[in-house]
Amino acid sequence: MDIWIYWVVAALILFIVELFTSGFAIICLSIGAAGGAIAAAAGGSIEIQLLVFAITSMVALLGVRPILKRTFYRRAEVATNQNAMIGKRGTVCVDIEAEGESGRVMIEGVDWRAVSATGEPIASGTKVVVTAIESVVLTVKAL
Repeated sequence: MDIWIYWVVAALILFIVELFTSGFAIICLSIGAAGGAIAAAAGGSIEIQLLVFAITSMVALLGVRPILKRTFYRRAEVATNQNAMIGKRGTVCVDIEAEGESGRVMIEGVDWRAVSATGEPIASGTKVVVTAIESVVLTVKAL
């Protein structure tokens, strides 16, 4: 059997192994093995095949892997805890009086203590958006 077939089998096995991992490093070795297969099919000696495998794998590690990581590992920032409240909308259920005086706001079925972001009173029934949170007191502004 020709040696290029072994390179192709190695490339396929490495590709399958990559499907079960998440670092995109083994896929680079698979690309290198494909390069070795091409070198073998072109009639290169075993030294040339290994050299092509090494160079192709390094180029893939330095070039292809960063592109794959950027494409598949986009981590969206997810707001949690207090930060998740900012931007939520609700309805004033107890009037928010002048600056510093708190009222109550209903957001997603939960009643919160709230103050006005502008310092102006906000009447009951007004739709508001949360602009900040400090401890358990929301800062809201009317929509």
